[in-house]
Amino acid sequence: MDIVEKKYAVLLCAEDSEYVKKKYGGYFGVFVRMLGEEGEAWVVYRVANGEFPDDEEIESFDGFVITGSCNDAHGNDVWICKLMNLLKKLDSMKKKVLGICFGHQILARALGGKTGRAVSGWDMGVTTIHFSSSSKLFSSLKMPASLSIIECHRDEVKELPPKAEVIGWSEKTGIEMFKYGDHMMGIQGHPEYTKDILLHLIDRLLQRTYILDSFADEIKANLDEQEPDREAWKMLCTNFLKGRL
Repeated sequence: MDIVEKKYAVLLCAEDSEYVKKKYGGYFGVFVRMLGEEGEAWVVYRVANGEFPDDEEIESFDGFVITGSCNDAHGNDVWICKLMNLLKKLDSMKKKVLGICFGHQILARALGGKTGRAVSGWDMGVTTIHFSSSSKLFSSLKMPASLSIIECHRDEVKELPPKAEVIGWSEKTGIEMFKYGDHMMGIQGHPEYTKDILLHLIDRLLQRTYILDSFADEIKANLDEQEPDREAWKMLCTNFLKGRL
């Protein structure tokens, strides 16, 4: 009997920069590198450009990943509203969904939570995430009490959806991670980022005058001091998405 391969979709909410396209095959390539395993099919939907799976396609996927974005998760662009409707549908179908950064925020909003500008301003660089000791999610993987992750955001989840559980927090952000049922999880940081991607992003934000030179210099100077725990995050995200927890 033929083994049916597992199928996963990346809901791409950002425009790829030329640099990330050339070096990593776009953000889709970055996510497949982190989460993809042999015998799987990975597909990308550029939702920020209005490209969405139809109902029949949704059914065929085992899991979905929502990426970061330069857009605000509290915005009401047509594609953002359409994405929220899709996420509500995925929830009703109990599909596995992993939301990253903007993806974490839009997932919380779609499920009934609230998002907005972070009171503490930008969080950029390598941040320590403390895990909730009550969450069973980490005990099965024998995770440490905290892990470092690359962050790059100025918005946050301000209020969790009903029935969601905070499973990670940092000194700067109260809801760094949340879990909703056994099928949906949001992570505010970027487990998929390398320091190289972050440095490139800092330069892009500088060009757009989103951040000041002095702030950018400070982040770059601090980047050498701490390494993100990329392998541990990879294990956590992969095991969650593929129902091994």
